[in-house]
Amino acid sequence: MTGFGKVSGQIGGKTVDVEIRSLNSKQLDLNMRLPHQYYVLEPEIRTLLPELLDRGKVDLYVAMSGSEVKGKVSLNKTLAKQYLAELKALAKEINEKDVQYLPLILRAPDIFKTEERADKKELEQVFQLIRKAAQSVSKFRQQEGRVLRKDIEANLAVIEGNEKKIDKLDPIRIGKLKERLTAKLLDGLGGRVTDMNRFEQEIIYYIEKLDINEEKTRLRAHCNYFRKTMDEPNGGRKLGFIVQEIGREINTIGSKANDADIQRFVVEMKDQLEKIKEQLLNIL
Repeated sequence: MTGFGKVSGQIGGKTVDVEIRSLNSKQLDLNMRLPHQYYVLEPEIRTLLPELLDRGKVDLYVAMSGSEVKGKVSLNKTLAKQYLAELKALAKEINEKDVQYLPLILRAPDIFKTEERADKKELEQVFQLIRKAAQSVSKFRQQEGRVLRKDIEANLAVIEGNEKKIDKLDPIRIGKLKERLTAKLLDGLGGRVTDMNRFEQEIIYYIEKLDINEEKTRLRAHCNYFRKTMDEPNGGRKLGFIVQEIGREINTIGSKANDADIQRFVVEMKDQLEKIKEQLLNIL
């Protein structure tokens, strides 16, 4: 499920911007970009975001602006030498001789160090900004969820409505089926029946094989269970399992009914179910 949250705050003469973006994912995939002063918050952030967002492909960005750098700035010489060694090795491997190493090294990540450290109060304020941004993402998801629920309930209503239409057509189907079976059996027997009771039993036996009352009952139960599960927190996975059961009953009704009128309703039910499956991909 998608989500977006952005908050800003004035902290210690600086403007701190926090932005969180979320896309749907089966588990939490967290990517963070923090100023080095706030790296110490990473363990707390990794505890907070699963609690508020549960899962998703989540990108967290924290940026500062409008402040002067405090403390001494120095070159990370150890890291610079490592970059230089790797660049030289690469240049040799690809036979590149005209390489300006210094500009490349100076643009490398973490090449400069500063002695500036954020105090406890600043860290707490930044953490609260991150919490507010995550809460905004959660609210964004809830709004999207309400829209998705409305669409899914409309799809489910069509399935339930078609089941009721099939229920009304079923006695007519059974009557037609009985007539066809009787005609075929009589034709096969040359129009002569020596044991009428046995004849009737055979017809009932075949009709029972094509009975769909159990499937209709289970379909109604699954639809009701689906609605109840939509009220549960983090019920997305369970909804997926219920949809599979709904599809199984619809397919069985279609294969056993063997009736053109009923089959039209079955096709529409399958179409609505596919729409529900697509929507479930966006639900936690």
